[in-house]
Amino acid sequence: MGQTAAAAGWGWVRNISRYQWMVFLVAWLGWSLDNTDFGLFALVLRPATIELLGGHPTAADIGRVGGLLSMVGLLGWAFGGFAFGIIGDYFGRVRTLMVSVAVVAVFTALQGFSQSTLTFGICRFMTGVGTGAEVILGIPLVAEAFADVHRAKVLGIMMTGGGFGSLIGGQLYALVGPYGWRYVMFAGVLPAIILVLLRRGLDEPERFQVVEARRKAIRAQREQSVADQDYMRFTPAQLFSPALRYSTFIGVLFCLGTLLAIWTSAIWLPTIQGQLLALQGITGPAAAPFIGHGMMLWGLGGIIGYATFGFIADVIGRRTTIIFYNVGTIAVGLYMYLWVDTYDLYPYLLPVFGYFVFGVFSGHAVYLPELFPTHVRATAVSFCNGTGRVITSFGPLVAGLLVGAMGGSFTKATAVITCFAGLSIIAALLGRETKDEILPE
Repeated sequence: MGQTAAAAGWGWVRNISRYQWMVFLVAWLGWSLDNTDFGLFALVLRPATIELLGGHPTAADIGRVGGLLSMVGLLGWAFGGFAFGIIGDYFGRVRTLMVSVAVVAVFTALQGFSQSTLTFGICRFMTGVGTGAEVILGIPLVAEAFADVHRAKVLGIMMTGGGFGSLIGGQLYALVGPYGWRYVMFAGVLPAIILVLLRRGLDEPERFQVVEARRKAIRAQREQSVADQDYMRFTPAQLFSPALRYSTFIGVLFCLGTLLAIWTSAIWLPTIQGQLLALQGITGPAAAPFIGHGMMLWGLGGIIGYATFGFIADVIGRRTTIIFYNVGTIAVGLYMYLWVDTYDLYPYLLPVFGYFVFGVFSGHAVYLPELFPTHVRATAVSFCNGTGRVITSFGPLVAGLLVGAMGGSFTKATAVITCFAGLSIIAALLGRETKDEILPE
């Protein structure tokens, strides 16, 4: 049944199979785990950096070291996403996802045992390797399982896991944060354990099984046609073939803008809130519930943004929706960082900012899979995200270094990097519209 032939209203939900529900839940939890991890890291970044540096480091020291720790985590995320994406196109989305979850669980806990910035950075890199795979594998998994049933809507709702990850992280920090940042890292292992338990018995999507069967048949042939040889080429190389290289360029540019805009805010927003609260006399453990609550509001806005993206995209198109979200990110972000100088407005602005800066990531799930065929889809999604992540991994570091040049102002530095969301607007203007198209085989 095609998307246009699906039941009207919400009646199509009744036709979702048990397998599709399980695929959705596993991918949703994987993306939740991804954002829980990075949310918890951002929340403990300042206290962890202060303790591991010893003494009383300056704002510039915290910015420099915190930026480096953030960078290595994002580099790990890029490396893990790219490597696991390729593996997922050869060995399966589900199998590869579970390996990545195990990596996350082990190294998240080890971060809590770190005694130096070096060991913390190594563990941060390896945690990033694991988390980098989860959404990369979850996107093609859900896209293929729901290829003919309101794909954009389901993928957008699946991406709400990112917002719930911030909610989970904010709640864990509010509960455990007063006991110290190390306990926050230990608590971050729980979502990974839940995901491992749910995965048992889940098969690969039918479309991937077709790819496996075709590859097996081609390998059994004595002579291969040119088309078969192209099909069997190493998947990263296929992304630069004449048929796919323009889509690859658009995907990288789109991811670059959205990732730069969000991760600098994700890393430094807790610190910014802490500075504003300190101006009102709220510091130390007393500030933790406020910061945790603020990050939860940010995540709540993101949940709504994620969920509505697919519905909007099915009405006005993928490209226009991407532009709408990025314009909102820039407008709200600049107002919040440059014109608001007290914490009082943050509980109102954070959910609005979250709606745009998080919600546009549903475009990664909706738009990118529609640009590439099944046998390279995970590689393509991982390459576009991974390339963006490598470049954007320097975003928090650059923002951290800008702090010193801007008189210790985290808000001004973060505002500068937020403007790079404009790159995603350019990508949408240059890219092709995929609304109402069948998911490529």
